[in-house]
Amino acid sequence: MSQPIVNVNEKTISHSEIHKNPRLERFLSFYKQLKKNKMAMVGGGIIIFYLLVAIFGKLVAPYDPLEIDLMNKLQPPSWEHWMGTDDKGRDVLSRIIYGSQLSLTVGVVSVAIGAFFGIILGLVSGYYGKMVDTVIMRFIDILLAFPGLLLALAIISALGPSLINVMIAVGIFSIPTFARIVRGSTLATKKLEYIDAIRALGAKDFKIIFVHILPNILSPIIVQGTLRLATAILTAAGLSFLGMGAQPPSPEWGAMLSSGRNFLWNAPHMATFPGIAIAIIVMGLNLFGDGLRDALDPRMKK
Repeated sequence: MSQPIVNVNEKTISHSEIHKNPRLERFLSFYKQLKKNKMAMVGGGIIIFYLLVAIFGKLVAPYDPLEIDLMNKLQPPSWEHWMGTDDKGRDVLSRIIYGSQLSLTVGVVSVAIGAFFGIILGLVSGYYGKMVDTVIMRFIDILLAFPGLLLALAIISALGPSLINVMIAVGIFSIPTFARIVRGSTLATKKLEYIDAIRALGAKDFKIIFVHILPNILSPIIVQGTLRLATAILTAAGLSFLGMGAQPPSPEWGAMLSSGRNFLWNAPHMATFPGIAIAIIVMGLNLFGDGLRDALDPRMKK
């Protein structure tokens, strides 16, 4: 008798193969739970679309985003320029396509910076506790005392306006969020019996923290990273809008919004389309992050 099969993304996998591979079984369970959330799938589709646009932007952009054509400046949307042109005659669609790579890069790098330092601080604080925990958490409280955008503005004011400094600033103000989540998960995980057993066998603290605790607390980190990516992109766009991030003629979405605000009455498309691009990717990341949180939460599984 043939074995029952499971179809995942047009690939046929037998149940016996699944049971032999616990990781595959967990992934299929996660995917099944995630697939039930239609809005999460919509968010995932939006993210994939933006990633493809960012990767293949040079191939699909109809014009050079930096090419100035003053004879065609402030043109409304047309068949030649689907999203119109800006005050320098540059094609808005091409600039948005190229800007997707900049905005996603800023978001990913800044979240990676915040996650790296936040995870380390949270692990050390939660595992060792006592005075180490007190010192680290007071440092985190100092960072939390400042509103995120205000802290980022202060950092950029000290470092100077540039896209790299935006990544650093947004990364720094993302550290407390990751640190607090990781600390809480570490405090709960280190009390489990298997951690006591590993410690009794003579395992070093480094191995316990990074080999046994960290892999078991990745779920909230992944969810927070996805949600934080939306915040990072929005904050970076806000900083560029204020003139503290990407500098002209860079086709960064926040900088495009800043340029377009001076032409809202006679050329509203200059600010409208970059704003829509930001809103859609932020919405997609939030939808997907919410779906991840539900799929990775054991309490949501029946």
